[in-house]
Amino acid sequence: MVIKCGIDLVEINQIRKAIDISGERFIHKIYCPAEIKYCESKGWQRYQGYAARFAAKEAVAKAIGLGFSQGVSCKEIEVTNDTQGKPCVILRGLTKEIAEAEGIMNIQVSLSHSNCHAIAMVVCYDNSK
Repeated sequence: MVIKCGIDLVEINQIRKAIDISGERFIHKIYCPAEIKYCESKGWQRYQGYAARFAAKEAVAKAIGLGFSQGVSCKEIEVTNDTQGKPCVILRGLTKEIAEAEGIMNIQVSLSHSNCHAIAMVVCYDNSK
């Protein structure tokens, strides 16, 4: 059963500016190694990848009811792709503990972007039918 949802919209230029200004420091503070590898593999579209993953992290945090100012790290929310290319979310650390305490057992994510914006929508499920 659906128990929570979250959505976030990110301006790609904001992510581009953050990366251009602080470079590796920003990237390694926000993204996990697999996310970095994926985004960097996209060439000129890497900023769209970073922005979509940032939006997903924010959408997950909103759905769970967390803020990154509450001790939760962006790197505790990882957005990967399954073998068919579908994006999926992996939680770790405090974020995983809080999600489980809220009854969240599964998170589905959808990502999209244009030249200017990236958006992510997440739906959280429990184990009931």
